[in-house]
Amino acid sequence: MSTASTSYHYVTVAGQRLFYREAGRKDAPAIVLLHGFPTSSFMFRDLIARLAGDYHVIAPDHLGFGYSDMPLVTEFDYTFDALADLTQGLLDQLGLTHYAIYVQDYGAPIGWRLALNRRDAITAIITQNGNGYDEGFVDSFWTTVWDYQRSNCQYLWIGVFQATSVPVGVAGLS
Repeated sequence: MSTASTSYHYVTVAGQRLFYREAGRKDAPAIVLLHGFPTSSFMFRDLIARLAGDYHVIAPDHLGFGYSDMPLVTEFDYTFDALADLTQGLLDQLGLTHYAIYVQDYGAPIGWRLALNRRDAITAIITQNGNGYDEGFVDSFWTTVWDYQRSNCQYLWIGVFQATSVPVGVAGLS
């Protein structure tokens, strides 16, 4: 575990105050940690300490979470597009041009948009319980998937979206 300390900062993007945690050397490869729901960057506190010896770690609180601003829904359009724009604005202010993203749950659709909008900036994508939505895929994607599924594999999605058994040794089973 690194002895590097985590620092805490705010930036203002599009009139919204965003909180983020930062650790590691600024000249090290960067990794951006995007939290899920209903958490904040606090969920990454131990991971940040482990990564900081080798990476420049940035972990923002999404708008409406943690220490970031929480505007009313009548004052901000809480869409993943809008949240991705704010996150990209934060990364731009920090001068990050290349970075890996670690996405978890609610942070995944934000991270996917970062990856699609700045393909050359993304060095890696790590996903944990990352979700996707039908609206995010074009019709040709689903046509191909469902055609394959109907013709080749009745259980294509088992193991992708759900566990069908508990591995031996887990939860005290033998």
